[in-house]
Amino acid sequence: MAAKKARASRSKKPAAEPRGLQPTATVDGKPPAPVGALAAQVESDGGAVVGTWRDPLGGQWQLLVVLPIDKVQPTPFQRDLSATHVKRLTERIDQLNRFLDPIIAVRRADGSYWTSNGNHRLHAMRALAVPSITCLLVPDETIAYQILALNTEKAHNLREKAMEVIRMARDLATSLGGTEQDHALMFEDPELLTLGICYEQNGRFAGGVYRPVLRRLESFLALPMAKALAERERRAAQLQQLDETVAAAVARLKAQGLESPYLKNFVVARCNPLRFAKDDATPEFDATLARMIAAAAKFDAKKIGAEDVAAAGGGPAEE
Repeated sequence: MAAKKARASRSKKPAAEPRGLQPTATVDGKPPAPVGALAAQVESDGGAVVGTWRDPLGGQWQLLVVLPIDKVQPTPFQRDLSATHVKRLTERIDQLNRFLDPIIAVRRADGSYWTSNGNHRLHAMRALAVPSITCLLVPDETIAYQILALNTEKAHNLREKAMEVIRMARDLATSLGGTEQDHALMFEDPELLTLGICYEQNGRFAGGVYRPVLRRLESFLALPMAKALAERERRAAQLQQLDETVAAAVARLKAQGLESPYLKNFVVARCNPLRFAKDDATPEFDATLARMIAAAAKFDAKKIGAEDVAAAGGGPAEE
């Protein structure tokens, strides 16, 4: 009888090191003076402090409060409301007759409050004519800029994410300042800043088509925010010029009788000089865009057949 093969032992991942606080430790001790001052401000603003505690993960102090709903506004740089999502939320909250998902908020110097991840819930409560809203109040105003990490109500598409990032960048340029690199965690990916400007000027811009190229070209800039924004405007103008040239090439393909939702992807892929470049190479933005614009302008639709487009595949241009 053949000997049974020894079963390969699978190495187990080491258990995660314990971290954070035990339940009773989250309410031990007296809140620091700034947290106490914030609680007093909430009450002077017409709100009520339900409690203070330390976050069990990082140990930072925060407050659970009920605020006058008129004092709470969404951060000005987040995505536009979805009327369908607000309607659905309003109906569900009304049916439940409870508000069980507090929004995250920070207090502004003028006594108003910003929420970075509760805009749809805020509008649903307003639609129900509720005068108050429950908030998890964080004594750190920079949390308002962590919107991409905190907003989990509805998954962002690329357009929404890019437009939030560029709106956030403009606000930071006049508030916190610093360099673009300083705010990298808030922005997530550098190409979102350039794409955000493109989407502002053309809501149907096909950012997903160009994002793979931009990922190779873009990095966070070591420039003050105002100068970084000017550079992003310049790069966005180049990208829009490329898109116009690609659109003209797509029109030539259609004139040849080719129809496919992947035509723009196809043209961009053919014009991309980074296709055969090593991943560890560091291409230069201006030179790469200039080469792509020139290639798209010379794109010969007569040499392309339906089988070429079909073989290329890819995702559609619009998201």
